[in-house]
Amino acid sequence: MKAFVTGVGGQLGHDVMGELAKRGYECAGSDIIESADSSYPYFQLDITNAEAVDKAISKVKPDVVIHCAAWTAVDAAEDEENIPEVKSINVDGTQNIANVCRKLNCKMIYISTDYVFNGQGTEPWQPDCKNYAPQNVYGQSKLDGEFAVASTLDKYFIVRIAWVFGVNGKNFIKTMINVGKTHDEVKVVSDQIGTPTYTLDLSRLLVDMAETEKYGYYHATNEGGYISWYDFTVEIYKQVGMSTKVIPVTTAEYGLSKAARPFNSRLDKSKLIQNGFTPLPAWQDALCRYLKEI
Repeated sequence: MKAFVTGVGGQLGHDVMGELAKRGYECAGSDIIESADSSYPYFQLDITNAEAVDKAISKVKPDVVIHCAAWTAVDAAEDEENIPEVKSINVDGTQNIANVCRKLNCKMIYISTDYVFNGQGTEPWQPDCKNYAPQNVYGQSKLDGEFAVASTLDKYFIVRIAWVFGVNGKNFIKTMINVGKTHDEVKVVSDQIGTPTYTLDLSRLLVDMAETEKYGYYHATNEGGYISWYDFTVEIYKQVGMSTKVIPVTTAEYGLSKAARPFNSRLDKSKLIQNGFTPLPAWQDALCRYLKEI
C-alpha cells in the first residue's frame, strides 16, 4: 500500500507517517511549511491550490490519502478576517484532495470532529447521525469538508475525533502542565463532557482502516469513559505528581471563549467493533504513555 498524508507537521499527521513507516508502507507527506525531514518524499503544499494538489498527489499515485491538514484554531476561526481562509483550507482544500482521489480512484480518510453536532444533551453521538448543527465557524467548515468528501467519493472514511493530544504540537495537556508549574490553583471547566484522543493510538486505527474497504462514517477516541476537562486535569496532575489544586467551574463562569464549545462531545464508537476494528486503549493509559514520551 502506498499512502499520501497531508498535514505531516501537525500532531496527527506526524504520528500517521510514523505508523505507516513502521508497517513498511511507502508514503509521501505534505504540509504548508518546509520540512527538514528527508526520510520520505515531502511536498511543501498549499492544499487550497487545486493545481498544486493535483500535481503532488498524482505524482505519488497513492492507494490512500489520509487528510490530516486543517485549520484547527477554533477561536481564531471566529474572527471575521479569518473566516475566508478557514473555509478555503477546511472546505476547498478538502474538495481539491477529494477531486484527485476520484481521478486516481484511491481511498480517502478525512478527519472530522464532534463539532459538526450541536453539542447539547447527554446521549453519545452516533457516527451515522445526520442531525448536524455546528455551533461555530470551525464546526461548519469541517462539516462542509465532510459533505465535499461524501459527495465526491465512494471510497472514503470520515473519522470524527475529539480532545486531541500528541507529541508533535500544542495541546491541552502541555498547557495544563505549564500552567500548573506557575499557579497554586487552576480553574477548569467541568460541564463539557467527552473523551481524549491520543494521536499515536488514532494513527494505528487510521492505518488499520486504510488496509480495508469498510468505508463510511466512524467515531474514534480513546476508551476509558466520558469525562470533563476538570476530570482530565485532575488525572494529568496526579500522573505528573503535581500538587496544583484544580477548581471545577462552569463554561459560563469560565468565559473567555470566542467560539461556542460543545457541552456534549460524547462519541459512540461501537461501530468500530462492529466492523472488526480494534478500539483505542483507555485514555488513562494513553495519558501515562504520552507523559513518558514528552
